[in-house]
Amino acid sequence: MLKVYLSGEIHTDWRESVKSACKGLKIDWSGPVTDHAASDDCGVAIFGAEPDKFWHDRKGASLNAIRTRRGIEGCDVLVVCFGEKYKQWNAAFDAGYAAALGKPIIVLQPDDHDHALKEVDAAANAVARTPEQVARALRYVLTGAL
Repeated sequence: MLKVYLSGEIHTDWRESVKSACKGLKIDWSGPVTDHAASDDCGVAIFGAEPDKFWHDRKGASLNAIRTRRGIEGCDVLVVCFGEKYKQWNAAFDAGYAAALGKPIIVLQPDDHDHALKEVDAAANAVARTPEQVARALRYVLTGAL
């Protein structure tokens, strides 16, 4: 069983595209909470309201960090997606954390992000342009088949 953590952009269905293209492979998927409101508000929902937005966000980010660290530390491969619409600073952080742990990394990004992500790409084992390429890479890693 290959443990794959799907990190990064949460506003498109790229995760479902990768999973769908990997049907039949023995992969245990994990990743962040992709319900944006739940992810943002988990800290105040559990620990109480904050009048200052900074501390509101800090509570959520601190709680989400537990989930993220656990997921990255336990994975065999990190797939990190950088989307076109939003800056995913957290995704770059996830890639750096995985690199520091020596985890294999597959980056999914549009080619117009190449310059901005050159350091992330240099630390990665592979850079894909489509979810289908990610799925083909995972299939190859697991089976050796093209």
